[in-house]
Amino acid sequence: MASLQSRLDEFKKSFESGAPPYNAPREAIETMHRATAELKASGIENATLKVGDRAPEFSLFNQDHVKVNSADLLRQGPIVASFFRGHWCPYCMMEMEALREIDSEVRALGAQIVAPSPELERYTRNVHKKLNLPFDILTDLHLETAEQFRLVYMLPYYLSDLYKSLGNSLDRFHGEPGYRLPMPARYVIDDKEGIIRAADVNADYTIRPEPSETLKVLRAFKS
Repeated sequence: MASLQSRLDEFKKSFESGAPPYNAPREAIETMHRATAELKASGIENATLKVGDRAPEFSLFNQDHVKVNSADLLRQGPIVASFFRGHWCPYCMMEMEALREIDSEVRALGAQIVAPSPELERYTRNVHKKLNLPFDILTDLHLETAEQFRLVYMLPYYLSDLYKSLGNSLDRFHGEPGYRLPMPARYVIDDKEGIIRAADVNADYTIRPEPSETLKVLRAFKS
């Protein structure tokens, strides 16, 4: 099976070609590129939590409005926390599908995947059902957990205007007026001390870590 990144790259090539079925205008593509370049240049990636840092505790509702506590999860084993921007992001949806493919291996290694997202439960519930996910999407209301991981940024006005024109109403999806998002990030947190053992964060939302790398980190816990 093709790697996750190769699948993302293929989608990006198709999306940015301007051809059907996406018909993405060149101006929109340039706007997205500008925002990504500016976010990269801001240095925000350097401020995020890193390997060796203690992971913040969180207590969030899943798609079925069941409270999920990180402390409870860590009593069962390591956590793979993959921050999910939303149902409107095809790159995020493809990453969720790729994590679904390794979920049984993750569980066999004694770990669990969770996907914190700023989206309200009515949206996470739809994603969970649509993708038939075996793990929880957790509503990170007002991005409080993402802020603790130092992942949150405010969209520049020109990008929020583009999102609105495309129907990506983050204010409605998140239940807050500001257009804020977490950077895509995947953390592996150990169950012994709650320490981050792998941290993959990228201001470029089209780049995601391979699920195989996450499995490699989890296997190292057993060695």
